[in-house]
Amino acid sequence: QVQLVESGGGLVQAGDSLSLSCTASGRTFTGYAMAWFRMAPGKERELLTTISWTGKTTYSDSVKGRFTISRDNAKNTLYLQMNNLKPEDTAIYYCAAEYGLVTSTPNYWGRGTQVTVSS
Repeated sequence: QVQLVESGGGLVQAGDSLSLSCTASGRTFTGYAMAWFRMAPGKERELLTTISWTGKTTYSDSVKGRFTISRDNAKNTLYLQMNNLKPEDTAIYYCAAEYGLVTSTPNYWGRGTQVTVSS
């Protein structure tokens, strides 16, 4: 059974940094791209950043320059380093995986981790 499990969320103040992790298990993820999404109250799910199996990355304008995605394929782990956090970054953060390229509906999802940024 495939599982993606996020960790590292919490409550921080504006301007702080936070690092999220997502550990994948249940199958080999060779060739899979991975991504971080978030969903804030009253808003649609937002694709933040993706990383291909080979490490090519993309970022949304909302997080470019502040967030960094990375992965350790040997550990089946995805990371998200978030710097200069803003109150509008408050959301549930989800990791996702999909073979090849990440679309808006990836095959596999984690359950999410809450990030709350106070002003």
